[in-house]
Amino acid sequence: EPLLQLGFVTELFSLLKERGIHTAADTSGYTFDPDDPVCVEKHKKLLEVTDLVLLDIKHIDPDAHKSLTGKGNGRTLAFARFLSDNGVPIWIRHVLVPGITDDDGALKRLRAFLDTLKTVEKVEVLPYHTLGLFKWEKLGITYSLDGVQPPSEEAVQRAEELLCIKDYPDFKK
Repeated sequence: EPLLQLGFVTELFSLLKERGIHTAADTSGYTFDPDDPVCVEKHKKLLEVTDLVLLDIKHIDPDAHKSLTGKGNGRTLAFARFLSDNGVPIWIRHVLVPGITDDDGALKRLRAFLDTLKTVEKVEVLPYHTLGLFKWEKLGITYSLDGVQPPSEEAVQRAEELLCIKDYPDFKK
């Protein structure tokens, strides 16, 4: 999570912008606390030098999000609103995990939330994969998604349809 080093990223992006380099932050938005004015101000300073945010929304349902990540999704959704309210372009990324993030109702609720945002340019459905499983095994850490298989192409297409991805200008198939 790059925004755990918010001051560093802000300084780096400032230097990059001085050189005319496009900046993009890939984040879950969890570092944003809408109830902390100091935190809000620090994030606002970052946005002044940020051209694009790739925002990972793992699950629209707070309980399901907490079950998956150990934390609720309130900060992520608040950050999405903050980005939209501040005119920052957003690309939404949603990892499709069979049996966890592929529920039709949840995908429809995610789309309804995205419809409330003014600056979403793109939505990507990223199929879950097991390429990093060996890292967990090597470290001797229990992998919470052990046994979960990648989604079928049909499941990915279904999620893309429910999220109406084709409605976004950067949609390419």
